[in-house]
Amino acid sequence: MSLLHQVALTFLKEIGHVKAKTLLAHLGSAEAIFKANPAQLLKIPGIGEGTVGKLDFTEPLLRAEKELKFVEDNGIDVLFYTDARYPKRLKNCNDAPVLLYAKGNYNLNPLKVISVVGTRNATDYGKQLCRQLIEELAEYNVLVTSGLAHGIDVAAHKECLKNNVQTVGVLGHGLDRLYPNQNRGTADKMLQNGGLLTEYPSGTNADRQNFPERNRIVAGMADATIVIEAGLKGGALITAEIANSYNRDVFAFPGRLGDEYSEGCNFLIRNNKAALLTCMADLAYSMGWEKNTEVKGGPEQLILPIDLSVEERAVYEIIQLNKSPLAIDELAIKVNMPMSQLAMTLLDMELQGFIRSLPGKTYAIN
Repeated sequence: MSLLHQVALTFLKEIGHVKAKTLLAHLGSAEAIFKANPAQLLKIPGIGEGTVGKLDFTEPLLRAEKELKFVEDNGIDVLFYTDARYPKRLKNCNDAPVLLYAKGNYNLNPLKVISVVGTRNATDYGKQLCRQLIEELAEYNVLVTSGLAHGIDVAAHKECLKNNVQTVGVLGHGLDRLYPNQNRGTADKMLQNGGLLTEYPSGTNADRQNFPERNRIVAGMADATIVIEAGLKGGALITAEIANSYNRDVFAFPGRLGDEYSEGCNFLIRNNKAALLTCMADLAYSMGWEKNTEVKGGPEQLILPIDLSVEERAVYEIIQLNKSPLAIDELAIKVNMPMSQLAMTLLDMELQGFIRSLPGKTYAIN
């Protein structure tokens, strides 16, 4: 697939992440989208005349060329939705970005991932909880994500650096800048054991509306979200709500009644939006985690395809049972499915990251 067209896809007006994935599922690749004529586009569900009428392919391609120059000059990775390095947990979320920009030394698909969120106005109590949690996490080989904001976020990242825990900061702007700038030193150190991640191209400012969007990546990348300290309003509670909407586990440390930055945590616990957390042992027990079950740099986790349709699951199981890549014509016979339907099913599964296509129209488990 053309990286130029993949980047340009994110610059198309009227085409968000959901519509982009719909176009990919029907046309097969980003390059094919840019080569499609209006008649072809109008046949795709959800793509109406209003959307097609506003499509301009020229400007997005020019912007993509500039972005790729920036990416190349600054050692940045471009992770498209079908890239094996793309966070598999995030890929299962309907509104996941179709493309991510990443920098650092990272593995976004380890066996265990948590997100740590909290108030920008962290108290000594919150920082102490953060310190204790991360120190104990070091024995479980967990990737920790957060938003590299003031307060709990940066405290979590710093504790990870101290304890050699891989940590990734998800940003609400392009990788040509850092907000807040006071955290640049921490961000630079994170590139050695983790890194920085964003859906935004260079030139994107840290605008207020970007941060709730950023929070869905923080929540979607993780098996569980942990709220350490939070008020009743703010990004931490938004992230917890998003995690709940993704059917991910949410935990919160309780605080003293009446403390402003414990009210959010107590609210989540009281309303069954988060499980009460007092220490790492609580988290490990709830998640079924054991210490040191993964050697760093080991294989990626295989995410079970729990969201696949009946047809997709049948295809997946047959490919999985086959020790070598399976040809599409042989697969059609084994699943007893028309070739046209099978081709669309395989493409959908490839876009979800469960299988990969190989030369000769053969398929294997990703």
